[in-house]
Amino acid sequence: MSFNTFGRVFRFTTWGESHGPAIGAVVDGCPPGIALTEGDIQPWLDRRRPGTSRFTTQRREPDEVRILSGVFEGRTTGTPISLMIENVDQRSKDYSEVAQAYRPGHADYAYDAKYGFRDYRGGGRSSARETASRVAAGAVARLVVPQVRIRAWVEAIGGDAIDPARFDDAQIDANPFFCPDAEAAVRWEAKVDAARKAGSSLGAVVACEATGVPAGWGAPLYAKLDSELAAAAMSINAVKGVEIGDGFAAAALSGEENADRMRPGADGGKDRPAFLTNHAGGIAGGIATGQPIRLRVAFKPTSSILTPVETITRTGEAAEIATRGRHDPCVGIRGVPVVEAMVALVLADQALLHRAQCG
Repeated sequence: MSFNTFGRVFRFTTWGESHGPAIGAVVDGCPPGIALTEGDIQPWLDRRRPGTSRFTTQRREPDEVRILSGVFEGRTTGTPISLMIENVDQRSKDYSEVAQAYRPGHADYAYDAKYGFRDYRGGGRSSARETASRVAAGAVARLVVPQVRIRAWVEAIGGDAIDPARFDDAQIDANPFFCPDAEAAVRWEAKVDAARKAGSSLGAVVACEATGVPAGWGAPLYAKLDSELAAAAMSINAVKGVEIGDGFAAAALSGEENADRMRPGADGGKDRPAFLTNHAGGIAGGIATGQPIRLRVAFKPTSSILTPVETITRTGEAAEIATRGRHDPCVGIRGVPVVEAMVALVLADQALLHRAQCG
């Protein structure tokens, strides 16, 4: 079976390949009557768009979205919303060597093992190009949960992390790294430049916070909010790890240290409780507590690099491969709007699930 759809009530399906004529998404389950135009989607795509700095791939794609269905007179109709983004700057000839040998760390061999052949032009469906479709769908999801603010940033590149004491939200959109620490952004310029010039790449950690999520969203056991978020983040190309709240660090805490202690809230405790900490990342038992939802996502280094690495050919012979073409020296940088989009898609789905059961 092929799995290209995510979500339960608010669902989206992505389609297209990196070097095909277009990519896109079909969003189904969106409530009717929501104001929606291309202008509501385009700003989010512009944040992810390639070629915006020397620290990302130099593939020149305008990523202009078209709404083909599901909207009438500027409002959603409740029917499937089809979104299309044309590919205009493919260079398939750059992948002639990839057609003969597998890129270590990439999905080349795994796709070949599963399907018996593969689209080697940029990796086809395994290319990070597919994530533009997610960002477009995520823009629609944000309109379903307008009360929620979703904000992501790069927390570390190549093991060099920000200083939390210097966190400045205004800096996130003021530099090409989505970095909230101005001093770290300066360091990362040299670090990413060095990797790019050496024909190598770097990994990154992206952090995300969603505020305004009401207590109660989510479900026990098999539709847990944190498991849905983890699945959404792990589905992003190049992601190899996800933490909710303190994540692995919680394993080093004692029970009393890890407990998110509560005190009476406003109105003599009739309002939701006041939490003193947020080790759980805003989720307990798979259900939102009303605190900020926090997660961290680890992106591996880009697998397509100019540095020659050992591999094998499709016929099993030993070889070396250096991947030409235009690739991100740190794919995690443009992962920021993708993580935000996936969080929005999960929260929109969970909001509608909650309404369906609890009114």
